[in-house]
Amino acid sequence: MLKEIERPLGQGLPPLGKQQRRFAIRRSAVISGLAVFGILAISTMIALRQEPIDNPMPVAVAEPPPAPVESAQPVEAPASKTAATSNTDSPSIIHVQADEPAGQGAVTVSDPAAANFDPRTAHLPDRGLVEDSPDGLLPIRGADGRRPADVYARPWSGARGARVAIVIGGLAVSQTGTQAAIAKLPPEVTLAFASQGNSIQRWMQNARQEGHEVLMQVPLEPFDYPTVNPGRATLTVEASPQENIDNLHWALARTTNYTGVMNYMGGRFVADAGATGAMMAELGKRGLLYLDDGTSARSTAPDQAAKNGVPAATSDAMIDDVRERGAILKKLDQLEATARAKGFAIGTGSAFDQTVDAVTSWVNEAKKRGIEIVPISAVTTDPEKS
Repeated sequence: MLKEIERPLGQGLPPLGKQQRRFAIRRSAVISGLAVFGILAISTMIALRQEPIDNPMPVAVAEPPPAPVESAQPVEAPASKTAATSNTDSPSIIHVQADEPAGQGAVTVSDPAAANFDPRTAHLPDRGLVEDSPDGLLPIRGADGRRPADVYARPWSGARGARVAIVIGGLAVSQTGTQAAIAKLPPEVTLAFASQGNSIQRWMQNARQEGHEVLMQVPLEPFDYPTVNPGRATLTVEASPQENIDNLHWALARTTNYTGVMNYMGGRFVADAGATGAMMAELGKRGLLYLDDGTSARSTAPDQAAKNGVPAATSDAMIDDVRERGAILKKLDQLEATARAKGFAIGTGSAFDQTVDAVTSWVNEAKKRGIEIVPISAVTTDPEKS
């Protein structure tokens, strides 16, 4: 019998079977409620634990650009992207195809200044910018209008601050001196190879892989020639235009991948408008620039270059006419003053140990003072772009 206190209010005592059924229903409800509460508690704990998700959404991460090539030895491009095209003793050509475009949705991060200059392939001549000749490969404008002066130029910022271009010539004459110059000089310094030198192709490859822009020094007739003789294949005032062109071709075929020509001596030659004009016509046809070392006040080279569509520049100073560190540094400081006054300045020198050491030290300090060291191609006057 149930006690009075256990009897539901307002109701009589139900039959025993029915009461048992209600107790069972009540017990099931309690158990169900506890189960629901437990499930909610466990779910909350799992959510708060912040476990890693097994399959996260893909995130595009830009890989860093390739590290600069530290070795001075030539680097071969991948076999799948190259094709040899020359069996002669002249500089060989490997044509490098452009990389495949990235897939949709990929993120690509690159340095705009380096878009046209990859040190891994900078030593490889562009098949479209050379032609075969009895002397070897000669530079030529591409069928699409591209010029070696543009394609082989070292990139720079494009800013209009104070700029200094430094050209160090005489490379390939001394093997140890050439090796030291390429290894020590900052890549912003332009290097000029003497056509009389040795192993020019190898040194050019090393220089390009280290980031340098390159020129070819062509021997031109000085006063007192032949007592003062620049060497083999010198262009002279008395020679016929064709003889001079043949000699020019010999010098130009010594290597590839240079932006233009710099005179080696040549005081008498550049003073003659006829001889200089014929040379400039050939350089213009081939898409090359011309740098005058500035040693001749009578030079007709700037005018003849403008008439023949040749990008040209004239050096402001020879920095090592006195081969002593202090004197070289003083000349470099003068170049900096000139650059701050007119926007840019050009200095030329030779690959002497004193010059290489002084230029290396000065360039590193000048950059801290806001001077941009640029390749010679960055400060030429270009008739096709003006």
